[in-house]
Order: sequence, then C-alpha cells, then structure tokens
Amino acid sequence: MEAIEKKQRYRPMIEAVLNELIGAFYAENDPVQTQVIRDHEGGHYLLFSNGWKGTRRIYGCFVHIDLADDGKVWLQHDGTDLVVGQMLLDQGVAKSDLVLAFHHPAMRKDTGLAVA
Repeated sequence: MEAIEKKQRYRPMIEAVLNELIGAFYAENDPVQTQVIRDHEGGHYLLFSNGWKGTRRIYGCFVHIDLADDGKVWLQHDGTDLVVGQMLLDQGVAKSDLVLAFHHPAMRKDTGLAVA
C-alpha cells in the first residue's frame, strides 16, 4: 500500500481513537477542558488539558499522534492509562505501521511494532 493510501486509511482510525478518548475524559462542568488539536495537512493530532482546578493550573498535552509522510502512525506521547497504541491497533493500524516513538529507537525492535 502506498503512503498516500495509508494516510487516507489511517486518518479516520486516528480520529476514532481521539473521539473515544475525548469521550473518556470529557466531564460536564469540569473546569479543566479536554481540547483536541487536529492538523490534517501536517498529520499532527493532540489532546490537551487546559484549565484550573482550584488554584492549580492544569495545562499540557496528554496524547500526541503523528501521521507521517510515509503513512506510518507515530505515537509520540501517551499520558493516559488507556493504552492508546492498542486502541490504534484495534482500529486497524497495522503493527508494521505503528511506531511507539516514546520508546528509545534501540528498544523499539522489542515491541513487535515498527521501529521507524
């Protein structure tokens, strides 16, 4: 499968995972919002927490996924306890196209997934 085809195939899978995560973290009247940032053209997808809990500022990225030019899905950061990598595989992302970028490149060969 060509890179363009992979990107077209994987984009809705990434969206489905993001939507599932938004549902898991959304709470009505929560002062900390879950925000999704979608850059379809650049292939960048992020989930952010943004708000205040009392006097404590909550801000930061808790999921970062990139869809690379070669069609591989790079899970840059998973700050959840939901195993976003498995969610992507369950959606249909091929093991050979999923890179756990938060692991050092030397360790990736042991994951059974793409190295790069």
